[in-house]
Amino acid sequence: METRLATPIPSALARLAQWTQRRPVIALVAWVVVLAGAIGAAGAAGSAFEDDYSMPGTESQELSDLLEERAPEADTTSVQVVFGDEDGVASERDRIESLLAEIAGMPGVTGVDDPFAGHGTVSEDGTVGYATAGFEGTVEDVESLLEATEDASGDGLEVALGGDPVREAEEGEGGAAEGVGMLAALVILVLMFGSLLAASMPLITAVFAVGITFCLSMVISHVVTLPTYLTPIMFLVGLGVGIDYALLIFARFRSELLHGSNRKGAATVALDTAGRSVLFAGSVVIVALAGLYALGLGSLQSVAVSVALVVLVTMLASVTLLPALLGLFGTRIEKRVRKHAAGAKRIPGQRWNAWSRLIEKRAWAALALVLAALVALSAPVLGLRLGFADAGTEDESLQSRQAYDMLAEGFGPGFNGPLMVVTDGSRSGAEAAVEAMSGLESVEQVSPASQIGDDLWMSMVVGTGGPSDEATVDLVHQLRGDVLSEVEGTQLVGGATASSIDFSDIIADRAPLFLLLVVGLSMLLLTVVFRSVLIPVKAAVLNLLTIGASLGVVTWIFQEGLFGIQPGPVEAFVPVMLFALIFGLSMDYEVFLVSRIREEWVRTGDPTEAVRKGLASTGGVITAAATIMISVFAAFILNDARLLQQFGIGMAVAIFIDAFIIRCLLVPAIMRLMGRAAWWMPKWMDRALPHVTVEPEPETAPREPVSVR
Repeated sequence: METRLATPIPSALARLAQWTQRRPVIALVAWVVVLAGAIGAAGAAGSAFEDDYSMPGTESQELSDLLEERAPEADTTSVQVVFGDEDGVASERDRIESLLAEIAGMPGVTGVDDPFAGHGTVSEDGTVGYATAGFEGTVEDVESLLEATEDASGDGLEVALGGDPVREAEEGEGGAAEGVGMLAALVILVLMFGSLLAASMPLITAVFAVGITFCLSMVISHVVTLPTYLTPIMFLVGLGVGIDYALLIFARFRSELLHGSNRKGAATVALDTAGRSVLFAGSVVIVALAGLYALGLGSLQSVAVSVALVVLVTMLASVTLLPALLGLFGTRIEKRVRKHAAGAKRIPGQRWNAWSRLIEKRAWAALALVLAALVALSAPVLGLRLGFADAGTEDESLQSRQAYDMLAEGFGPGFNGPLMVVTDGSRSGAEAAVEAMSGLESVEQVSPASQIGDDLWMSMVVGTGGPSDEATVDLVHQLRGDVLSEVEGTQLVGGATASSIDFSDIIADRAPLFLLLVVGLSMLLLTVVFRSVLIPVKAAVLNLLTIGASLGVVTWIFQEGLFGIQPGPVEAFVPVMLFALIFGLSMDYEVFLVSRIREEWVRTGDPTEAVRKGLASTGGVITAAATIMISVFAAFILNDARLLQQFGIGMAVAIFIDAFIIRCLLVPAIMRLMGRAAWWMPKWMDRALPHVTVEPEPETAPREPVSVR
């Protein structure tokens, strides 16, 4: 027997929808003005994106601050000119010196060392050597250097450039990703709605939101440090989320039209139902991103703020700009929607209803099979090794990789990731530190201590392992915790390799607090909205399984080196970024699906029928939206940066699992097994928690929470 609800009270969103229907031009012009203003401000200010790897409280940061204060000239940017010849580099001395003289006079180069001066810059067998060039130039200057070294190679002599400026110049922009993502989204939307005009509505909304946010970020970058890798992340996350949110609202609008509502009524209902879901889901994403602050890392905090801003602007565009577009073009869209539906061979939701009935009959089997598969995919996470990619993971066609390989062959793998040890004290203390480190089995060589400032002495330590090897991690911990602790003076171990190890340690140490914060707040929000204890627990557990499986795939591909990818550690940024975004975005589909199920549960009181109708009305939209999101994030693979490739694959895999496996298979099975208990909540908790719903509020009280004795 159905429980009939009184006429819903018009909410603020319903009134907003009605206002935009009456004055769509005003709303659209307002958004155009905001976009134009943002573009103008960004054009005037320009961008000041800059990577911030500060890590307060770490030994690497202490050393960096010490050098900046007392010996800034000791920590300068440089590139390495690496050369190799099987017959010995001495046989090509004239060619090499001619090249180095040319490089010394090129823009951005402050000086070049003499590799033949006897400072250990030629390997013992004489086949590999290098010269260090001070560098203060631009990307264009690096490109000129690359051309010069490429021209110098040949006739047995191999020359390549190495160093961070070279890697940054060779990474490229990866701008094709955004275009590929938008094209894939448009194709899927056209196939779904059968109309280019209807398909363009979610896309236009996303473009406005992303454009405004990107321009605002350019301005904000002059006040707050924003990383250089933020731009592609912000574009693709904003594009995916923008299309996702607008599609959920537009799909409900289309559904209401097909059920006989007029255009204005359909828009009002869509905004008052799916619109609420969008606002709530977006809020969960922002909460998840806010959890990155628990890590205390400036670079991740900047990413969290910028991506949260994208989500916030997208939410606003979805509930204001999209209704305005529907008001302007609604008549044409309505005709096209009804014509497309009339030509359809199946009743909307018919296949999903049949699928739901099939899952009901095999709920336990579905639950066991999917859980086993997700646990298996998550298994590689147990061996997850965090770090930062070095030139050894680059493509072999790049000079930075060629230089890395030659140096590793000539001087050992640890030469590409030396550790900087600085003594703040006397010469005797510095010499004692060198002597203590030289006796370690994991150390290949230690340079003599050289004075770099008043009472400051520096030596470089080359380990037996590469920069990202576990042996190097152990060496850093051994030097700090044991070997140098008893040496006279203050001994600090730092440098790029040690800094990456410190960053990974911070992520590992603070991850539990981050997980607890994000999961706890998300569960609280779901409890408030769905008036249930078990549904938030189910959502949290399934989201954790999704994240574990996606990280397992990333670990499997990039750490083990599948599909021709050079094996190496998973970027330390990736797990926490994936967790925050996946956990937040997974709630989109959870809220959209479960809110429709709850609508039917409140209306009918039949938990089984509620699941059937909820999945029938949302399954197609969820899978279409997920397909778009997968296409958008998979476009990250086109970027040359390993960080962005891992991020894109992780997001694409997670969304596939969440939408196609979790929401359309596992959730119906679990909801079927829980039955009425899914909506159980103690009466004292129901009274204590505020009442916030994602469905229109009826004049009379909704169905009482189920109590279990």
